[in-house]
Amino acid sequence: MGDVIHTLPALSDATKAIPGISFDWVVEDSFQDIPRLHPSVDRVLPVSIRRWRNNLWASRAEIRASIKAIQQQHYDLVIDAQGLIKSAVLSRFAKGKRYGLAKSSCREPLAALAYQQAIEVKKGQHAITRVRQLFAKSLAYAEPTDPPDYGLGKERLPSSKKLIKPYLVFLHGTTWASKHWPIEYWQGLIKLAEKQGFTIYLPWGNEHEKQRAEDMAATSSAVQVLTRSSIKELASVLIHANGVVGVDSGLAHLTAACGIPAVTIYGSTSAALTGSMGARNISLQADFSCSPCLKKACEYKHPAEVVPACYQTLPAELVWQKLQDLML
Repeated sequence: MGDVIHTLPALSDATKAIPGISFDWVVEDSFQDIPRLHPSVDRVLPVSIRRWRNNLWASRAEIRASIKAIQQQHYDLVIDAQGLIKSAVLSRFAKGKRYGLAKSSCREPLAALAYQQAIEVKKGQHAITRVRQLFAKSLAYAEPTDPPDYGLGKERLPSSKKLIKPYLVFLHGTTWASKHWPIEYWQGLIKLAEKQGFTIYLPWGNEHEKQRAEDMAATSSAVQVLTRSSIKELASVLIHANGVVGVDSGLAHLTAACGIPAVTIYGSTSAALTGSMGARNISLQADFSCSPCLKKACEYKHPAEVVPACYQTLPAELVWQKLQDLML
């Protein structure tokens, strides 16, 4: 999801530089709601690579249908914004001159073999900056220097009348164990928010996350667990919230795109390279000797207040103060 959201500002840049430009977007089907939120996207072409690779033979008819949709028209330009082998393979099916990251710039260097025009983009920059530079060089306009514009607006995402305002959203779910902020810190944050009269909503994406949300909700009547929601439904909840706190996840990047006050917490991963980036967003990096370690599980062996140990430098009181500063 993060890669998809990181591409949105590049579309906004191109729209400003080339009035009337439009895009068709090939995207994993589970994330297809995101491109549909951008006004410059004409067609969304969903693919199901994650599912296909588990059973290519059974998926062959669906694969052929997706390739046919990609080949339906000729494009002025085909840009691979991901620089991965899977995205490069899909780009070869599209009709039009193919642009993508050069071998020295790709996350997966073999992907560069698929492009007719390879673009050099310096590594060590934030992912959003890299994609914006890729589009600027591919479409021949000046590299942008202004803050990223994701192209999302409240008018495209109506609010739900069922939600009790004012409200906050706490994004507690993520993939790696090392990216999870300790549940006792979440509980402390809930108490601080409750004292200020906020309702707190907790989304979830699987049964493990649902159980964690229910455990958190059991500590306070101010907390409500949301029903399982689509990405578009969650975007509507996020964009009308008074504030959001999250860990490193796709939903944290979606929150940044919505432009609302938000704090994202980073421990094992790097806020400098893939941190959430938005007008009213702050990424808090743990101030710890081994952070960011880029490891899926914490390997710190010394005594610590919490696990993962790096988060003891990001307690609930600090996170709450940062969120309050943004909400002023």
